[in-house]
Amino acid sequence: MTFEDQLRKIRLIIFDVDGVLTDGSLYMDDEGREYKAFHSRDGLGMKMLLSRGIVLAIVTGRKSRLVEKRARDLGITEVYQGIKDKLSVYEELKAKYHLQDEETACVGDDIPELEVFKRAGIAFTVSDAHELMLQEADYVTSLPGGRGAAREITDLIMKAHDWDPFIP
Repeated sequence: MTFEDQLRKIRLIIFDVDGVLTDGSLYMDDEGREYKAFHSRDGLGMKMLLSRGIVLAIVTGRKSRLVEKRARDLGITEVYQGIKDKLSVYEELKAKYHLQDEETACVGDDIPELEVFKRAGIAFTVSDAHELMLQEADYVTSLPGGRGAAREITDLIMKAHDWDPFIP
């Protein structure tokens, strides 16, 4: 089976946040308020996949109201924060949507995603990921986390399906 064939099977993509949808920097003010920067092109790509029936999930080890807001703005309803055992959430999502491993993908950049990487149909990582993740990934983006890497992935899936990228 070609990589393009594998991309066409994807029905669920799990995204980490810090280091994937952001550049991994954690900005905090004196009152402890947290700030994150998300890339607008990543968001548009994610919206395009959602509009075509691909389920997107955010599974992150940290908790942040910013992540809730970003997910809501994009239309992502599967949001899991403060998660230490990402594999259990992966299994829960597979069961909820009646999916097999080959119908799933995981986008991660560090050790907390490793167990899901080993099970998902496709393991994506960003160019500036931890060395172990770079070794374990099926696909490494040319772009770093928070700088369009998620859009690179969504575009690959769109192209594999011959979906028109000009129709959001």
